[in-house]
Amino acid sequence: MYDAKRIEAVVRRVLAERLGAASPDAGGEAPAPLDIASPAARAEILVDSPRDRDALVRLRRATPARIGAGRAGSRRKTRGLLLLLADHALARDSVMADVDAAMLERLGLFSVRTLCADRNEHLKRPDLGRRFAPETLAELKKRCIPSPRVQVYVGDGLSSGAVNANAENFLAALADALDRHGIKTGTPFFVQFCRVPSMDAVGPALDAEAVCLLVGERPGLGCAESMSAYLCYRPEEGMPESRRTVVSNIHAGGIPAVEAGAYVADVLKRMLDSGKSGVDLKL
Repeated sequence: MYDAKRIEAVVRRVLAERLGAASPDAGGEAPAPLDIASPAARAEILVDSPRDRDALVRLRRATPARIGAGRAGSRRKTRGLLLLLADHALARDSVMADVDAAMLERLGLFSVRTLCADRNEHLKRPDLGRRFAPETLAELKKRCIPSPRVQVYVGDGLSSGAVNANAENFLAALADALDRHGIKTGTPFFVQFCRVPSMDAVGPALDAEAVCLLVGERPGLGCAESMSAYLCYRPEEGMPESRRTVVSNIHAGGIPAVEAGAYVADVLKRMLDSGKSGVDLKL
């Protein structure tokens, strides 16, 4: 286990010495705490005396990968280790947290749940996150417009943080673009403890021609806010994964949510016009 307070004290002392500031131990004023997860801190080059600093800076700007982290002897530098721990904590929080209830209320989304009883079961039993109880499917049929051309819904998936960060802007852009295409959509809703193949049950239950699921993707140590849109023409139980079309990497550092929403509307238009999705759909 890491002693966070002791690590913070060491980092502050080292930073004070390297920046020429007064050390708290010497009776001087302590330097302001450094946010090691801030963009400015992430952009710093921690390699001592790099051969081509400009090239390393350009490389760091081109990728979120942990390049130029530097070493202290054979070990990772303290700054790099703390950033790794911070990113890991963000990823864990995003997996375990719930989607913002206030956002769902703003969007007018009612909520249903898969067969998973709680978050731990959702993580351990992917099969239950694909299915619904009969009474849940009956509720969807009762509350949703039947036989829509496109049924859109939102699922938490493996990153509630991704949904919180992107779903609202995405849905606004998607609705606007589908309206311009003259495509009528069904009643949107939210699914808790959701996995992608849940769309194979939603589609037939509502007799939807096409289904669009927005879901949070498994967070990595570089981004915990990546959302994907999974699309399928006439999904059904037991169909191969090759029938799904996916637009991934939807987040501030990838495809912006507004741009992705407009693009997905165009893909859905082609899907409806051709009656195909997945590998059979030529984009």
